[in-house]
Amino acid sequence: MAACTAARAARGHGEESPPERRVYMDYNATTPLEPEVIQAVKEAMQKAWGNPSSSYPAGRKAKDIINAARENLAKMIGGKPQDIIFTSGGTESNNLVIHSMVKHFHENQTAKEDGVEHQPLGDRAKPHFITCSVEHDSVRLPLEHLEEEGVAAVTFVPVSKVSGRAEVDDVLAAVRPTTCLVTIMLANNETGVVMRVPEISQRIKALNSRRVASGLPRILVHTDAAQALGKRRVDVEDLGVDFLTIVGHKFHGPRIGALYVRGLGELTPLHPMLFGGGQERNFRPGTENTPMIAGLGKAAELVAENCEAYEAHMRDVRDYLELRLQAEFGKERVRLNSRFPGTERLPNTCNVSIRGPQLQGRLVLAQCRTLLASVGAACHSDLGDQPSPVLLSCGVPLDVARNALRLSVGRGTTRAEVDLVVDDLKQAVARLEGSP
Repeated sequence: MAACTAARAARGHGEESPPERRVYMDYNATTPLEPEVIQAVKEAMQKAWGNPSSSYPAGRKAKDIINAARENLAKMIGGKPQDIIFTSGGTESNNLVIHSMVKHFHENQTAKEDGVEHQPLGDRAKPHFITCSVEHDSVRLPLEHLEEEGVAAVTFVPVSKVSGRAEVDDVLAAVRPTTCLVTIMLANNETGVVMRVPEISQRIKALNSRRVASGLPRILVHTDAAQALGKRRVDVEDLGVDFLTIVGHKFHGPRIGALYVRGLGELTPLHPMLFGGGQERNFRPGTENTPMIAGLGKAAELVAENCEAYEAHMRDVRDYLELRLQAEFGKERVRLNSRFPGTERLPNTCNVSIRGPQLQGRLVLAQCRTLLASVGAACHSDLGDQPSPVLLSCGVPLDVARNALRLSVGRGTTRAEVDLVVDDLKQAVARLEGSP
């Protein structure tokens, strides 16, 4: 909230002004740390400052905290602690998977898998990746970069304009002999649409049995679960994925992350991008950031214990928000861009456009005095007045996409705050349209 204080000071040119009530609705961008998380970080800084690889008490304390955090993360996603690798965040986790698969493809063209020798695909064969058109930049950009350099081939499966998601049949139709990885996000950060990752994994698993029998390499499945964790139940057994990306600051933890790898180093390959002291079993070396790992573990513990309650609360508040918006502006004037018939979405996400030629999303937010939100993904903040590519991919009309606001509520958002936000939006729209 420091930014809010600075903004008030700037408007008053240093003079005192009455405090303004601010309501944060950008939880898909980042979340504040829970008090228990702050306490865990603080205690680790004070009592576990030693090198986790050292044998003296402060080092052993650090190692114990890291092990406990790994167990909490595994519990949160229904996996095994030994399959969790700590990283600096979601971007590193996603890049680690992608670059690892490039190396694995080239190392294993003539290797044997399950006793069957792979078909040689030729010296010029490139690893092929399948993803979708609405992925986060930390998946899209490394894949585009590899393709531009001639290192890999990539298929970007378009999302359906009816469902807002990548359809399973379209993903499977993109498979080639050289396909090595399918990476599909679990939930979209702008629309909240939940992708059909379990069905994709099941179909790929069935396909793999035939591929291996015919000498083709297995296809692995990765999902970036950044937006889903803390908002809905996430279980790696249900999802059937080989890799899953974890991002702490999306569920009230610190800004570090982790990567789940099913049967790390045995069932599922992983090749490090960094080389150093051998931490994280050499898969991600570097002296562990014990305080942040402690905070991540505590955040994961809270999710494991309270996820159902969090989800129910956020859904109630989000649904109330949408009802209030429609009641205030009229159903004909409000378009709820994240609603697709028959498609599951995150319980906290409301992507909404208020129709009107003067009501571009950025202009509306600039007029708001209470609401703190965004027009889309934080990583697309450089688009200026250009509409969200994600919304356009989902079939939202250009003039409607320009007016979009992404309102994402949190586990502490109240109905009273929703009322404040809707009133704030009403006044912002009135000012833009010149109403008295």
